[in-house]
Amino acid sequence: MPETPENPPSGGKPARAVPPTRREPKVEAAPEALDDAGIELSSLVSGLFTDEKVEVGVEVDEVSVRVALDRVPAICARMKNEPSLAFDYLRSLSVVDYVDRLEINYHLFSYPKRHKLVIKADLPAQAPVVPTVTGVWRTANWFEREGHDLFGVNFAGHPDLSPLLLYEGFEGHPGLKSYPFHDYDEW
Repeated sequence: MPETPENPPSGGKPARAVPPTRREPKVEAAPEALDDAGIELSSLVSGLFTDEKVEVGVEVDEVSVRVALDRVPAICARMKNEPSLAFDYLRSLSVVDYVDRLEINYHLFSYPKRHKLVIKADLPAQAPVVPTVTGVWRTANWFEREGHDLFGVNFAGHPDLSPLLLYEGFEGHPGLKSYPFHDYDEW
């Protein structure tokens, strides 16, 4: 029989396998991939919002618009009411915890125009407050309640920020990276 780690020479011990050296994974950013409609939408938004302080960019296959926090409701209303944009559907509202700040994202879709866009705004990590957009899209009601439950974002002017996902009296905000999951006890 040939010598292998499983079959050492007679009287010998099996050879130890050398552990492989650890390599850090390479995480590459996803490439920008706007189609022709996305490129046209990006140009349209840039042209329509020259009077506003907005930053138009691309997030993978979606146009992104970064806005000032106090301008969120006005810009959302304009995105909905501008005939050339017609963002009639708020697909989702998400909050991202970057530890030193929070980012709120409004994911929009236009059924008549068949295009999508995300509006982004930065919030302070301590005492985050943003004006509500429930007057623009009724679906924002539940999305904002979820953001309040999980991340502690206060939506100024919201009609009812009662808990949606958590029970009344739940302490803390489990969506935050600082939330101590290891201290959680089941009832």
